[in-house]
Amino acid sequence: MQPTIEAMREGDVEAIARLRLEAFFEGTGRTLDEDMAGLRGLIAGGGFEAAFVARYLGKPVGSCLLVRDEIDSPHDLTPWLAGLIVEEAYRRSGVGTALVRAVEDHAASAGVGKLYLYTWQARGFYEALGWSAAETFEQDGAPMLLMSRKL
Repeated sequence: MQPTIEAMREGDVEAIARLRLEAFFEGTGRTLDEDMAGLRGLIAGGGFEAAFVARYLGKPVGSCLLVRDEIDSPHDLTPWLAGLIVEEAYRRSGVGTALVRAVEDHAASAGVGKLYLYTWQARGFYEALGWSAAETFEQDGAPMLLMSRKL
């Protein structure tokens, strides 16, 4: 069964924020309320930026964002595919790919010619989807890779 990919709704916000906190923000001081507020801002915007959610049987199991600005970015580039997260039990089942494609399709329909993202551990995943390495650098003492994809 393929996941359903849709625009994030209010009912998805807390579950997705919890996933994001565990994956991206542990030890940073970012709170659940702060992340929920950020996601609510994206879904209320109704414009260029977007938040997508993957659902299995109605349950939110993953998310991916299209944002103008990446958090604490050392690059002056835009827009960004950001925050791809999939619950561990649903990984390697096509959920991440479907979420990435939803963001790419949304960006292309808005006239975007090129998207950017940051990763290190998932570079092979993104390369398999047609993303290219643009620059390796260090951030907070760890290696990081800037990637891009022409749409």
